[in-house]
Amino acid sequence: MKIIAIGRNYAEHAKELNNPVPTVPVIFMKPDTALLRENKPFYHPDFSEDIHHEIEIVLKVCKEGKHISEKFASNYYDEIALGVDFTARDIQQKHKEKGLPWELAKAFDGSAPVSNFIPKEKYGDLYKLNFKLDINGQTRQEGNTRDLLFSFERIIAFVSRYITLKKGDLIFTGTPQGVGKVNVGDHLQAYLENEKMLDFYVK
Repeated sequence: MKIIAIGRNYAEHAKELNNPVPTVPVIFMKPDTALLRENKPFYHPDFSEDIHHEIEIVLKVCKEGKHISEKFASNYYDEIALGVDFTARDIQQKHKEKGLPWELAKAFDGSAPVSNFIPKEKYGDLYKLNFKLDINGQTRQEGNTRDLLFSFERIIAFVSRYITLKKGDLIFTGTPQGVGKVNVGDHLQAYLENEKMLDFYVK
């Protein structure tokens, strides 16, 4: 199982970090040791003083494929979830300035909390999904999939040109604007269409 993530897939988020709006998907990866399940607490690492939350829709790949056509890509995922792409923003900024990869800022242990998965058929239109992240009872991020720069199908088609997708792989599809710092003691709760999907603490 691998975790593939899409950066800057909501225009307003790209702008809030002073990044250009991409014309093709921006890809990075996390190892399986980044996965955090069952609402287990996220332990704030000691190597960063600026860990940011990034709430995202996550796709679960349901069969192997490569060079997948966009028109068939919807057949390659059958469940969705919410996930948080925790990012060491201070480390990321230093690496961006030097033109270095983002892995130390994105791929550290526990940096990918993911909720339970729900069959996508539960939702009528996957491009009208509301999702949000609350911290200590206050909404910090709100998004709707209608604002995606690159659709789920475009992402799958693009990634599969370079990397074979396998059953069980997870794809983080990008975060809306409103990212910010988390602190020890914070209580994170994430909702998809008003259904609570994540509920955990930072320790």
